[in-house]
Amino acid sequence: MRAPLFLLFLVIGLLPMILQRFVMNRSFQQTQIDGRVIEVQNQCLITSDRLTRAEYLLSPGRDALLNKELDTIADIFNGRIVIVDQNFRIVKDTFKLAEGKINVSEPVMRCFQGENSMLREDEKQYFAVTAPIYDNTADRNIVGVLLTIASTENILSNVDSVEEKARFFTIVAFLMLVIAGALLASLLVRPFDHLQASLDRMAEGSMGENVSENTYRETKKISEAIQKTKTKLQTIDQSREEFVANVSHELKTPITSIRVLADSLMSMEEAPVELYREFMSDISDEIDRESKIVDDLLSMVKMDQSVAELNVSQVDINALVQQILKRLGPIADKRNVELIYESIREVKADVDETKLSLAISNLVENAIKYNVDNGWVRVTLDADHKYFYIRVADSGIGIPEDKQEHVFERFYRVDKARSRETGGTGLGLAITKNVVLMHYGAIRLLSKEGEGSTFTVRIPLTYIY
Repeated sequence: MRAPLFLLFLVIGLLPMILQRFVMNRSFQQTQIDGRVIEVQNQCLITSDRLTRAEYLLSPGRDALLNKELDTIADIFNGRIVIVDQNFRIVKDTFKLAEGKINVSEPVMRCFQGENSMLREDEKQYFAVTAPIYDNTADRNIVGVLLTIASTENILSNVDSVEEKARFFTIVAFLMLVIAGALLASLLVRPFDHLQASLDRMAEGSMGENVSENTYRETKKISEAIQKTKTKLQTIDQSREEFVANVSHELKTPITSIRVLADSLMSMEEAPVELYREFMSDISDEIDRESKIVDDLLSMVKMDQSVAELNVSQVDINALVQQILKRLGPIADKRNVELIYESIREVKADVDETKLSLAISNLVENAIKYNVDNGWVRVTLDADHKYFYIRVADSGIGIPEDKQEHVFERFYRVDKARSRETGGTGLGLAITKNVVLMHYGAIRLLSKEGEGSTFTVRIPLTYIY
C-alpha cells in the first residue's frame, strides 16, 4: 500500500499545480498581449487625431516634431509606424525602408473603408493596428491610414521569465511533496504494519497476544475479525485436545471391557452356556461402540477432503426418512421415546442418499439420546417449489442459549458426561452441517433448556452442479 499511496499523493499534489501553472501562464500571456493591444490602439487614436489636426499628410516632411514623436512612439512599442496616404503610398516609415512605396495590405484597405482592424501574428511575435487619418473638413473624409506595428517579443520574454520562476517553484514543491508524501504514506500504513507484526507474532506461536488496532474503522474491523478467528482457533485447538483425550478414553474403554470379559471367560474352566452368551453379548456391544466411534472419525475425515464429491441422484425423501426411523426404532423403544413422522407431501429431490441419510440419522439419534423417558421425537417433511424441509423436534433436555452457537463445531459436546454415557464423540452435528452445506442447504436450531430442541434442515430440490 505504501508505494500506491505515495504515488497517489504525488499525482493529487502535482496535477493541480501543473494545470494551474499552465492555465496561469497562458492567462498571463494573453492578458499582457491584450493590454498591449489596447494600449497601442489608444495611442494610435491619439496620434491619428494629432496627425489630422496638424494636417500632416499635406506636408509630412515639414513637421519635424511630429516625426520625432512618431519615432519615439515606435521605439516605446519596440515596433514600427507607417503612414499611408489616400493614394496608398507610404509617406512615413519610422524604419526609413518603405517610404514612397505602395501599401495595399488588407488592414490598410479595410481602414480606408472606415473599419479599424487589428492583425496579430503570434509566430512572428507582432501585431498591427490601424487608425484612420481625416481631413479637417466638416465631412471628415479619410485621407490616410496610420499603421502601427508593435512587437510582442518583450512580453513573451517576460512570460518566459515568469514561467522559469514557476518551474523552479514546481520543482521545489515536488521535492516537498515527495518528502511529505513519503511521511504521510508511512504514517497511514503504520496501523497495517502493526497488524502485520501482530500476525507474524501469532504465526510464530504467540497466540495469547491480543490484536487491537483501532486507528481506522477498517483496521478496527480487521482486528475484530482476527481476534474472532484467533478465539475460534484457540477454541478448536482446545476442542481437539479434549477430543483426543475423550476419544482415547472412548477407544480404550471398549477394548478394556472386551479384555476383561475375555480374560474372565478364559479363567473359567466350566462356565455355563448362559454366562458365555451374556459375556459375548457384552463383547458385541463394546465392539459396536468402538465401531461407531471409528465410523464417525472416518466420516469427518471424508467431509474434510477438498475433493469430496456427492453421488447425486433423484431420491424419494419420504421413503428415506421412513427407513431411517425404522432403523432407529429399537433405540427409541429402549428409551421409551415415541417416534412421530409427519409427511405434508411427497418429496423427491436430487441428493446424495448415503450422506443425507447419515445427516438425518445423526439428528434423529441425538433427539432420542438426549431426550427424557417417555418423551417424543417428531420428524416433519415438507416442501415448496424450490426447497424441501426436514424438521426434527424433541421433548428432550434442550440446549442452553450460550452453547447453541457451538453445537455445530467439531468435537463440541454440550454435556460431556452424558455424551460419554451415550457414546457421543461430538462429531455428529458437525458431520450433519457439512452434509447440508455440500447440498447448498442450511440448518437452523431453535432450543430452550428443559423444553426440547428443533433442528430445521432446508435443501434445494434440484442440485446445481
